[in-house]
Amino acid sequence: MPLKITNRQARHLLIDAHGLAKPPTGPLDTLAIIKAMGFVQLDTIRTVSRAHHHILWSRNQNYREPILWELLAENHGLFEHFTHDASILPMELYPVWQRQFKRMERRILASKRWNIAKPLHADIKARIRNEGPLSTHDFNSKNTGPKHMWERPPHKRALEYLWNIGELTTSHRENFTKFYDLSERVIPNFNEDCAMTDGQQLAWLCQQALHRLSIATPAQLQDFWGVANAADIKDWLKTADSVPVSIETAEGSWTQAYAAPDIEARLSRLEPPSARMRILNPFDPLIRNRKRLHRIFGFDYRIEIFVPAAQRKWGYYVYPLLQSGRIVGRIEVKADRKAAVLNVLKLWPETSVTWSPARQQKLEAELQRLARFVGARTVVWA
Repeated sequence: MPLKITNRQARHLLIDAHGLAKPPTGPLDTLAIIKAMGFVQLDTIRTVSRAHHHILWSRNQNYREPILWELLAENHGLFEHFTHDASILPMELYPVWQRQFKRMERRILASKRWNIAKPLHADIKARIRNEGPLSTHDFNSKNTGPKHMWERPPHKRALEYLWNIGELTTSHRENFTKFYDLSERVIPNFNEDCAMTDGQQLAWLCQQALHRLSIATPAQLQDFWGVANAADIKDWLKTADSVPVSIETAEGSWTQAYAAPDIEARLSRLEPPSARMRILNPFDPLIRNRKRLHRIFGFDYRIEIFVPAAQRKWGYYVYPLLQSGRIVGRIEVKADRKAAVLNVLKLWPETSVTWSPARQQKLEAELQRLARFVGARTVVWA
């Protein structure tokens, strides 16, 4: 019989696995945070702070925005590539990331949308070799022929192709603009052959995903790194070092999943998450998988940035609120950095939650901390 995991245990396991169970205090080690998570997703939107900075700050509130780029540019302990989306990953994953480089190459070459301009590749690499890291702004090729929506100029397609297949890598970012360099000049031991076969790389990545998640369905394992298809995951699970489990959902039904091999030890030392209020970014790894969020936490959530304003149920960029192992509400906040103000536009407590004065005080304390993070001196409620 599969090991049964109650809904409360499942919520606490996931919160702990994602580094949100304890207060976000103590000495800051940004690289250790990213290694524990596996990666941190990048995103351009900045209503308060961009997703990658907010996610790191949520795990240690001594974090400040320049630190991630300093680590990427100076220490080479990190590299940038695609998981499910653009992400920063620990350098120790680079040898097994060869599988992803090859997957991305096959996907791009099979897509007519990319229209790869291969003659540009040698010229681009030669310029970077001679001039150092360059951004898309350093090139000026133009499309010819009929215009198509979302079509990028040849140099952008060529840079992204070479980056996707691992021949170029991100050397650093300036004001979020990516600078490309030759991978052999950035990646330590770049020319060493990976000692693992493709199958071994996949198995290692799957085991690492399960280790970081504690509990997961096959679809959630597939979603974690974004390096495999459903058939790959199914084959791996046949011989994987994992424990079949049955997880209670927020509605009281049960769903089948898999757990890390030490799941019983993890359950035995599991403690209730902190009662501190946490304002989570919409791309935080705990809540990014919306199906899991609804199934385990009973929280129906979507980001409405692409929804016309008149059709939004909540707001443009709404942050879930985590406290004591539950999602207790959502809030829309926006920073006015020039005025040094954090504006609270609207608060929606969950209907199942009693919004007590004590809970409001915890929220206001967290808003003050978030304001300090982005340099705001005042929190203003609409």
